[in-house]
Amino acid sequence: MIIQHLELTNFRNYAATTIELTSGVTAVIGNNGQGKTNLVEALGYLATLKSFRGVPNDALIRTGSESAVLRATVVHADGREVLIETELVRTGRNRSLVNKQRLARSRDLLGVVRTTVFSPEDLELVKAAPSVRRDFIDDALIALQPKLDVLCSEIEKVLRQRNSLLKQAGGRLSADIASTLDVWDTKLSELGTELGDERARLIAQISPRVSKAYEELAEKSTPIGLVYEPEWRRIGLASELQTSRLDDVRRGTSTVGPHRDDIDLLINGLPARTHASQGEQRTLALAMRLAVHRMVTEEFGSAPVLILDDVLSELDPSRAAALLRHFPEGQVLITTAGYLPEAAHPDRIVRIQQGAVVQDSTNEDNFPE
Repeated sequence: MIIQHLELTNFRNYAATTIELTSGVTAVIGNNGQGKTNLVEALGYLATLKSFRGVPNDALIRTGSESAVLRATVVHADGREVLIETELVRTGRNRSLVNKQRLARSRDLLGVVRTTVFSPEDLELVKAAPSVRRDFIDDALIALQPKLDVLCSEIEKVLRQRNSLLKQAGGRLSADIASTLDVWDTKLSELGTELGDERARLIAQISPRVSKAYEELAEKSTPIGLVYEPEWRRIGLASELQTSRLDDVRRGTSTVGPHRDDIDLLINGLPARTHASQGEQRTLALAMRLAVHRMVTEEFGSAPVLILDDVLSELDPSRAAALLRHFPEGQVLITTAGYLPEAAHPDRIVRIQQGAVVQDSTNEDNFPE
């Protein structure tokens, strides 16, 4: 899968820009704050319909504009060419088109283009709250099975309805509240159990791949563990929801379910969050991204577009070189404010300044030392 052409209109700090991309390695360079990450964020958005920086759609539209347009030409491994267009609006519904045909649902765009994003914020996979790890595993599920986006959306809807009812209860479990809770609990139990099963299956599949990737990046064998064992899966979500009902009513929120899960990350049998060095934590986060990248490549027969957003500057030279060595062949975009490891070998150099492309070259001699 190759993105040949990208066009942005009123996206972030880009008024209007067009860029042609190579099938190999493209280095996107520029000083901080010029729009390097904004450029690759657009590619990530086309793949997942959300920003990998975790911001709302409204933040993606250029200040002073009411809408933004992203347009890309994608060539698949079988030679099929696809034109993707997405319009983000401040009010109303966003719309997406594939080959000029409007999609009935935006989620139908999922899988048309695939990306893997590495960024300095990946360290949060290890250090931050459980929600970051939940998002990681659910994003991986959707990348491998786009239809699971529907399951995740349905769970979010049920939780919103259930939490609204719990707040409405005002701390009292009346007969009417209990009756309606029965309905939402049944739905949450069914959907949540399905999602828990999918998460457990993926964790089992990805764990040995993460261990292998960690060994390649650290260049030494290290015991790595990913553990997903929420209590409700052992007891059953329906039973746990019944047990927690009074507490949920008192607190006005749902305290049990897949929305509260965590994935325990272990290095040498100890929690990586509290016992690992920052270098070990960063290597583990990169190994997790690399493992998913490889699984998606195996599943679909071609590598996702690889985006390294200023991540190489966070690594020592040996690990940066190891990271670049161990990716499947495919299209790569690397953003940097200056230094680029020799192992990157860029085929194209794009220089960004104040939301505009000021240099587009295939001559490596133009890249700064």
